[in-house]
Amino acid sequence: MSAQNHVKRQSVSRMTAPGITARKGGEPIVCLTAYDAPTAAIVDEHCDLILVGDSVGMVVHGLNSTVGVTLEMMILHGQAVMRGSKKALVVVDLPFGSYEDSVQSAFKSASRVMMETGCQAVKIESGSYAAATISYLTQRGIPVMSHVGLRPQSVNVLGGYRARGRDQKVANEILANAKAAAQAGSFAIVVEGVNTKLADEVTKAVNVPTIGIGASKNCDGQILVTPDMLGLFTHTPKFVKKYADIKSVVETAIKTYAQEVKSRKFPSKEFTYKFK
Repeated sequence: MSAQNHVKRQSVSRMTAPGITARKGGEPIVCLTAYDAPTAAIVDEHCDLILVGDSVGMVVHGLNSTVGVTLEMMILHGQAVMRGSKKALVVVDLPFGSYEDSVQSAFKSASRVMMETGCQAVKIESGSYAAATISYLTQRGIPVMSHVGLRPQSVNVLGGYRARGRDQKVANEILANAKAAAQAGSFAIVVEGVNTKLADEVTKAVNVPTIGIGASKNCDGQILVTPDMLGLFTHTPKFVKKYADIKSVVETAIKTYAQEVKSRKFPSKEFTYKFK
């Protein structure tokens, strides 16, 4: 590689996992999801971290849950997001069934994701089994972001997408899982679908940033599923604030297009070619 090309490639540096960890207790960390290059390019300008979440299965592929998402799907979308982004740390979810069996299978899946996408970290849902996996991965050069509270991949065990921690036993388990994930080497922890009190307890109990989603404003950062906050769907979860109504904008545009095609108003002269 020539010196000129090397300088060009290094001119824009991405956020790093240690950089995210260093934000504990500091300026709030801004995170959103992305699944394609155009969205990633827009999100990248304003976010510290972009998550290629397995939520892609539901919001892009129309699945009923994230359980059907495959490693190949995550790699495909991870590659697209990496092409569209330049500055944010890109984290790719390891999907259901790709890491729970053993630490070796987790490393195989995680290393494949990182090698084939070029992402900077992976995320796993962190039950009681997760600490050994997190430690194994981080010791082998793979930064890991953990996920506690409502864990969508466990929806069939949990009985649905209900907020977690209503009773003290479950709350204690979530707190213990977060502590174990931090101690095992996670650089950050997503805290999803828990009450404010529990989210605050988790944030105070761990020495790495917490990223809230349906949790508490006191978390070290926040994340939302981008299509949800843009109003792309009719139904959105309780914890999602709609910052736009993209669904209505798209519907109006498509309706107008259909009307102009039927009336032969489109394409007009300015949208066609005429050679001299």
